[in-house]
Amino acid sequence: MSDAAYLFASVAMMAGVTYLIRMLPLAVFRKKIQNKFVLDFLYYVPYAVLSAMTIPAVFYSSNGLMSAAAGFLVAAVLAFFERGLLTVAVCACAGVFLVELVI
Repeated sequence: MSDAAYLFASVAMMAGVTYLIRMLPLAVFRKKIQNKFVLDFLYYVPYAVLSAMTIPAVFYSSNGLMSAAAGFLVAAVLAFFERGLLTVAVCACAGVFLVELVI
């Protein structure tokens, strides 16, 4: 199989998978969802997915686990006190930088 054919097949397959993932819920659930458990579950899915993608990236983005944990701790504390996203990001980066500087 040539590179162009392999690329085309890969793109076509991913387009099909993406289409199915978006189309199936619309086709299966025609009526409004009334179940409170399902509604609560669907409400928290975006937060869980975002956390599952972000948390590992936080800990593998710096040179050491200690500096990554310090940056995460700074970000978590500032987010708990409802600071803005830019403030949280800048302070977390500063925390990582300072710990890397000390180590």
